[in-house]
Amino acid sequence: MSFKFKQFTIEQERCAMKIGTDAVLLGAWTPIPKNIFSVLDIGTGTGVLSLMLAQRSNAEQIDAIEIDEDAYEECVDNFENSNWSDRLFCYHAGLDEFLEEMEDESYDLIISNPPFYTDEYKSNTEKRNLARFEDALPFDELIESAANLLSEFGIFSVIIPFKEEERFTQIAAKFHLQPFKTTRIKGTETSEIKRSLLAFKWDEQINIIDELVIEITRHQYTADYIELTKDFYLKM
Repeated sequence: MSFKFKQFTIEQERCAMKIGTDAVLLGAWTPIPKNIFSVLDIGTGTGVLSLMLAQRSNAEQIDAIEIDEDAYEECVDNFENSNWSDRLFCYHAGLDEFLEEMEDESYDLIISNPPFYTDEYKSNTEKRNLARFEDALPFDELIESAANLLSEFGIFSVIIPFKEEERFTQIAAKFHLQPFKTTRIKGTETSEIKRSLLAFKWDEQINIIDELVIEITRHQYTADYIELTKDFYLKM
């Protein structure tokens, strides 16, 4: 069950979370720091975010972390089969374990599409729960780890439910991380805001807030969404 992008292909049969709009939005939207050297992708799954950033940036070191063994193995295969295999590396580890091992390391860009369904009925599949529910990687643990690993002029970028935006931002502020770019996502012009794309830097920032609407009608995409994703989706 592969997913073909313009410059790479993702195999996703063994990974609990398949390619979705959230990951593509985050990978295409995330601001790239000037003079970027290193990237960290937390909870990489198939490795799609790392591959998108390899395509978009000149970062020489792109590290990814994945705790699930099947997803980790699939990610490694996806990295090896890409044009950027020499810049991509996946660690089979939990975030706490990685942090302990890499405490002296810092990254110019840290990106995560974290698990976040805190109040939805859990499935009977443990792997899917691990990939989808916030108790697998609490926001405060994610943010604190990002703060410990982020370089002086680094960017920390996530996609979360809109209803969690205020809470996430408040936790980040405790670690002196402030949003400087926020894009709120709507399925259609008349639908409710569903997701928030957030990019953080150290200390006080001017936060530029805007909205992105994905579809005009079913499978008829807005010009803004096409512009954002056209370098990746085959049919854009």
